[in-house]
Formats: sequence, C-alpha cells, structure tokens
Amino acid sequence: MGHQDTRAALRTDLAAAYRLLDYYGWSDQIFTHLSVRVPGDEPTFLINAYGLLPEEVSASNLVEIDAYGNKVGEVDSEVNPAGFTIHSAIHLHRHDAACVMHTHTMAGMAVSALEEGLLPINQTNMAFYQRLGYYDYEGIPLDLSVRQRIVEALGSHQAMILRNHGLLTVGRSIPEAFFYMYYLNQACEIQLEAMKSGRPLVLPSNDACEFTARQFEHPDYHQEGVDLVWKALRRKLDRMDPSYRQ
Repeated sequence: MGHQDTRAALRTDLAAAYRLLDYYGWSDQIFTHLSVRVPGDEPTFLINAYGLLPEEVSASNLVEIDAYGNKVGEVDSEVNPAGFTIHSAIHLHRHDAACVMHTHTMAGMAVSALEEGLLPINQTNMAFYQRLGYYDYEGIPLDLSVRQRIVEALGSHQAMILRNHGLLTVGRSIPEAFFYMYYLNQACEIQLEAMKSGRPLVLPSNDACEFTARQFEHPDYHQEGVDLVWKALRRKLDRMDPSYRQ
C-alpha cells in the first residue's frame, strides 16, 4: 500500500471510530478525541476538528497536526488544546501507540473517581488485571508540562484510567485501540452494576486473574478478535450511514 493509500485508509478508519463512539453513546459533545499517527519521517497525527460532534466527523474533515500543534496543509479548523496535550504526549513517547483514544463515558468517569479503581470482578475486567495505568488528576491538561507525567503513568500499558477524568486506550492500530476502549468501558459498567446491589463483591484469586489476563493477550486470540470485531463494526456503519467515508 502506498503512502497516500495508507493515509486515506487511516482517515477512513479514524472517522469510523468517531462514528462508532457516537453510536455507543460515548460522545461528550465536542470534547472527545481520538487520534492516529501518520507514517512518515516527521511525527504527525490525525485528530478531529474542534467543534465537530463525533457524528459529524468524516475522513475528509480530520485535521493533521505535528507534535507541536502546527497544522499540516491548508486547514482552517482548530483542534482541542487539551486533546493535543494528551495525544501528542503519547504519540511522541510510545512508538507502538499508533492510535490513542480518550473518552469521558459515564461509567469511565464514575470508576475514575473510585479509590479502588477497576476491580477484577468479572472475566472482562480481568483483561486489564495489573495492566492498567492510573494518572492522578492535575486539572484540565492544557499545560504541556504534564505530558511526561501522563506518559509515565501509562507506562507500557495499553489502557489507563485518568483519575477524576475518564478513560484512555492505545493500540498498534485504530481497531486495536477501539477494541480496548470498548472492553475497558464495559468493565467499568460491569463494576458499577455490581456495586449497585450493595452486596459483597467476589474477587477471584490473583492467580486466576493473571491467568485470564494472559489468555486475553495471547497474540492469536487477541489479534483475531480485534480484526473480526472491526470488520463487523465497519459493516454495521456502512449499513447505517456510510458518510463517514467522505
């Protein structure tokens, strides 16, 4: 695949992720941001234009910017300053993190406020057992000085809870980052539903949790799941509204 074909494919996949974010009810009006790194000698990445709802994002209106916030090409649109801080931090320092997704879902924000964080109370939750970073709240991330602390909190993990804020996932591809976000948010929903009962929670043994997490991350099982899910989701979008491709 040539450079231009790769760029076009990334635009289409990222636009699809924004539309799916809206479909699943993860939208926070204009304040949710997903990004993907564009291959090249100088690091640049695609992100949504500030002011657009996720349902309005399409392949052609994504904005390409560099690691310093400079727009690439003739573009009038601006980008979310806080989104730039978070995403540029990870794209600059985690070279395996081609895609970064950050959401403010109700479940994610609620669990981010719990002292205990995410608990391994369900098989889905165990996928993140000892594989989840936590970043302590410092205010709206407008100051670039927080970038190093965000990177350090994420470490080598694929997912992170920003305390008192929301959720973040990274992936080697857009489909992988979306896969992690779907199940991280679902894990938060499961925990909140269980806590509503007011009954004691059953926590499996550390060995059982670790064994399950390793099963989830086995390359054959993981990659096949990511690929099949993404193809199915793209088919769903094409049936509902293929305008994300424009």
